[in-house]
Amino acid sequence: MSTEHDNEHTGEELARVHYLPTHDATGLARPVEAEVVEGELVSDAEYRRLTSEKAKALARYQAYKRDLVVVGRVTRRVATHERTKSTAKTVARHVLYVPAGAAAVGKRLWDAKSSSLYERQKRAAELAGDLDRLQEWESRAELFKERRHKRVMDWLDAPFALAKAVAVGIASVVALLLALGMVLAVADSDAGLILAPIAAVIDFVRWVAWVVTIVWGPLVLAAPWVAVLYLWNEGRKRNSTPAWLQPSATAGDGEGSLVTADGIVRALQHLSIPALNRAFKDGWVPRFDLTPTREGHGVFKGFRAIVDLPMGVTPEMVADKRAVLAKNLNRNAVEVWPSDYGKEKGGKPGFVNLYVADSGVMDKPTPDYPLLHDGAADVFAGVPVGITQRGEQVPFCLVGSNFVFGGQPGQGKSNGCRVVMLGAALDPLAELRVHVFAMNGDFDAYAPRLSRYHKGTGSEHAEQATEHLHELYAEVTRREARLAEIGAKKLTRPVAEKHPDLRPLIVLFSECHELFGHAEFGKQAAELAVAVVKRGRKTGVVLGFDTQSARTDAIPGELVENVGINGCFAVKTWRSNDGFLGDGSFAAGIRATDLRFNVDRGTMVVTGVGEELFEIVRTFFIAVDDDTGFDAATDVIARAMGQLAPGTPVAGDRPAPQIEQDRDLLADLDTVLGTERVPAGDVLGALRNLAPRWRPYQDHTVPTFVAALKELGVKVARTGNRNLIDPVTVRERLAEQSTDDLDE
Repeated sequence: MSTEHDNEHTGEELARVHYLPTHDATGLARPVEAEVVEGELVSDAEYRRLTSEKAKALARYQAYKRDLVVVGRVTRRVATHERTKSTAKTVARHVLYVPAGAAAVGKRLWDAKSSSLYERQKRAAELAGDLDRLQEWESRAELFKERRHKRVMDWLDAPFALAKAVAVGIASVVALLLALGMVLAVADSDAGLILAPIAAVIDFVRWVAWVVTIVWGPLVLAAPWVAVLYLWNEGRKRNSTPAWLQPSATAGDGEGSLVTADGIVRALQHLSIPALNRAFKDGWVPRFDLTPTREGHGVFKGFRAIVDLPMGVTPEMVADKRAVLAKNLNRNAVEVWPSDYGKEKGGKPGFVNLYVADSGVMDKPTPDYPLLHDGAADVFAGVPVGITQRGEQVPFCLVGSNFVFGGQPGQGKSNGCRVVMLGAALDPLAELRVHVFAMNGDFDAYAPRLSRYHKGTGSEHAEQATEHLHELYAEVTRREARLAEIGAKKLTRPVAEKHPDLRPLIVLFSECHELFGHAEFGKQAAELAVAVVKRGRKTGVVLGFDTQSARTDAIPGELVENVGINGCFAVKTWRSNDGFLGDGSFAAGIRATDLRFNVDRGTMVVTGVGEELFEIVRTFFIAVDDDTGFDAATDVIARAMGQLAPGTPVAGDRPAPQIEQDRDLLADLDTVLGTERVPAGDVLGALRNLAPRWRPYQDHTVPTFVAALKELGVKVARTGNRNLIDPVTVRERLAEQSTDDLDE
């Protein structure tokens, strides 16, 4: 039976048949072309076991591969994470501080031992064209070389002098010890004590040597680490590591917050100022009076640097290129403020005071008003108004400083005045008055605290405000006499506490362009406001003004020049800028024109509040809701009312000023005239003193005054070039007028 037949019947698979080599016709063996396989027959159980182990091994291998992928992914993520990069940079930076410190120490030692410092200063003076400075450093260099030569000669003689000094010293000490030993020997009758002092010194030296032997090891081990720590500290102070190793920007600092001296120099090199470009080309190197230094509090931070300029370049030129300078420093224009350092207190001419705020600082919200929930204020020491770009609180010292706020509509002037007056309201001694030349309710919540509160437009309010200024001028005069009476040179808080009639008086004229631009009362109001500001500083009478326009008929230029605090919100032109901040402000780099309309709302450029030439102040915000009528000042005013000092005037304590009624010119002439004829000019002056608030007397000139008398039937005699008024004629006409009135 064949094999295939058997397979068909059994259904079982037999082992593969391998044929042995066959023999050909010659009888030789002929190999068969087939693969020879060696193997081992195993049982089904053994096969399953082997298969299971193979599957497990494959599973372990696959799990191992997955673990490798996970570890690689995690490792890559950790290695590329910002925190890892920052840590690596920090480690590298601190490691590099050591060689940087060694370089700094080496340079300092080299400068101390060589004349390189003097050579650098001479080159800088030569490049700057400063001959006096060049001669000074040449003299210093010659003196240094002479001293160095003398020190070298002294070192040559030093070994011999030292040996001689040591020998003399040892001999002297031995002689002293022997003398002391002889004294002891005589005192104790013991010859052995002669050498006792020397033996004691030898024992002390042996003990010191033992102590040094014990301590020397730790000192030797610690010395290198102390040296490394010293070099690290020196390198850290220099901070000369590469820019890519500097700390990365964080959310708190803002992107690109780092400002270095090299960065400032590069920014100056690309300002396109011809004289500055020539100086750099000739090898001029800027000197930093202050290297970039971190300033600020919390999230409001930046860098301050003070750097000099070469000949032919002024700080105003740099200020004119502020937008380019800001671009070169990776900032918005509103975040970079160069100014003339020479115009600041203690400043140096020819230097630029540069402040670079962190990116985005101007977009961060200001803190809450610090006195919103508790606390009191002091108008003598200063009321809180806002914060600088550095996060420092800015107080306005009101007594002794009047103030003006200006800027385009809607940029925060009214809120700034509300903040100032709210701080004044929290001073228990201060009396507050407000004129608002509009029909808004900005100060309605303040009404209980205001001894006078007037709002509205029109001639009636303008006349009332002018009359008020008359009263304020008279009050200044009264206070001057009162201060002289009590022997005080100016009003201080102790004086105000002791004398209630000398309490500080804060008066605000909001939207004052409506007053000063009034056709009938504007000129007189302006003259009175200037007079009060000039004379009232020492008496505690403080005036404040806010307006939208810098035109002369909106706010007098003389008034702007004489106030102590000038604040300017966003404006469009340099004329408006100088109109609110004073002539020359724009040229000096004090520029509110760089504030962005609506974007920098509530931010103003302020002068007169510190030693800096100016400050960028972001005012606190006193919340209001026009829809619901909510005003956060309401609760603050209620608290202020509860902490008032006795006698401080509030609402209702000061009636509105009475408008002068029509006057009888003949009756007033009867009052001021005597029995002799008087020149018309002198009579007019007497009438003005009699009724200083009566507008016709203020406006009259001698010709118009004579014409007015003629209309009343009073003939004025003219002798030479003078118009003489006869009191007899006046009184006769007055009697006639009285008779006519009786007949009627």
